[in-house]
Amino acid sequence: MHRMMIGLVMLALCASNLRLSAADDTRPPNLIFIYCDNLGYGDIEPFGSTLHRTPHLNRMANEGRKFTHFCVTSGVCTPSRSSLMTGCYSQRIGMHLNPRDGQVLRPISPYGLNPDEVTIAEVLKTRGYATTIIGKWHLGDQPLFLPTRQGFDSFFGIPYSDDMTDDVGRNLGDKSREKLDGEHWPPLPLMVDEKVIEAPTDRDLLTKRCTERALEFIETHRDQPFFIYFPQCMPGSTSAPFASPAFKGKSKNGPWGDSIEELDWSTGEILDKLVELGIDDQTLVIWTSDNGAPIATDENDLSRGSNRPLFGRGYSTAEGGFRVPTICWWPGRIPAGTVCEELATTLDIMPTFANLAGADLPTERHLDGYDIRPLLWGDANTTTPYEVFYYYYQDQLQAVRSGPWKHFVPLDRLIYHPHFTKGHSDKPLLFNVVDDIGSTRNVADEHPDVVQRLMAYAEKGRADLGDYGRKGTGQRDAGRIEHPVPQTLIAP
Repeated sequence: MHRMMIGLVMLALCASNLRLSAADDTRPPNLIFIYCDNLGYGDIEPFGSTLHRTPHLNRMANEGRKFTHFCVTSGVCTPSRSSLMTGCYSQRIGMHLNPRDGQVLRPISPYGLNPDEVTIAEVLKTRGYATTIIGKWHLGDQPLFLPTRQGFDSFFGIPYSDDMTDDVGRNLGDKSREKLDGEHWPPLPLMVDEKVIEAPTDRDLLTKRCTERALEFIETHRDQPFFIYFPQCMPGSTSAPFASPAFKGKSKNGPWGDSIEELDWSTGEILDKLVELGIDDQTLVIWTSDNGAPIATDENDLSRGSNRPLFGRGYSTAEGGFRVPTICWWPGRIPAGTVCEELATTLDIMPTFANLAGADLPTERHLDGYDIRPLLWGDANTTTPYEVFYYYYQDQLQAVRSGPWKHFVPLDRLIYHPHFTKGHSDKPLLFNVVDDIGSTRNVADEHPDVVQRLMAYAEKGRADLGDYGRKGTGQRDAGRIEHPVPQTLIAP
């Protein structure tokens, strides 16, 4: 009888496990997107760094899949983040440039991501996801533009870059201070949802506190599908990034290295928590950066990051500005220890996440990204979905990529260009960015047919997304309000 009872219990347990497995098969996956700020292609060990210790990212790469041709859509913060959130080039949604702030939103801006746009969070909410953003938003600091109005259940973090403080506002040049209302920039605010809880916040503790918040969210929402958008605040925009006491002064590369090694720790904490809770095989984690590292003037000075072996710096249309280190991790689903060398971009995150969740994408507006699940899974013979990809600097189309070819188009007016420092050029530049990763050899004269084909793509891009002094037919407006006010700490 005793053995019979044990057998019945075992059968019941097996049936219960089968039910759980079936439920897991139908439940949408958890989705975590970690977006570092200004971290360069060569700043972590899986992408060649010998200076920064990143054991947890090494583990993530060994257990997951590296993307070596993963691009953002801008070399700077606000446009890059707007494309991630919407699946659209920032030029399409008006988040690439405005007359008050330039290409990056500043405190007390009247501009922000238009509430009429559809975000990843809003799409995932239709499938019952718990959604949160932890870290740096930078798509508008006024209530109408905050993430809690854009599909996120909660927000913990800062509304814009860590260097946009009251001191910086007061120290702007006279014209800039007047234009940007620098006199009224508040101390850097730490926000929970739509309220400031600290001002100024301690930037040394941002990575630590944001990581703790992410772990709490995972624990709380372990039994339902969740989306964590984790735009890390570091390495950040200051020349000397911040890190907690446990990491400060511990790296071989000063504050920049300290901050990166703490970001690595943060990633390890998240992966370990997923494993601890037994939900790692239900969770896709993507780790990348919002643009390349700013880097120092001296190419041997790595105190502001490294984009090696790519050419150029962040804030530009060079490969070092747009191509970012990317690792995707999903145990049991993404093939371990593999590399994808096909072009993919942040435009693809929204359609990919929507399809993973079984959610419908908006059909009343044009999206620019693609579902890249076959690239994630490493399906045989899968190639990039991109026929063409555009590199804009503010409102100027500077380069076009198709296949291995990147063509810097001739310019009538030079704004800022990674290959020209003064004057303008009517000479085409063509690089094979697969074989010539450092963009060292201009092969335009050898491939006039490729130059001609990419120039035709450029004209299509200009007609749709605009160009300097030219409105595109596919462009939409950013959000704008009257009478913006500072986000300041309000006494209870």
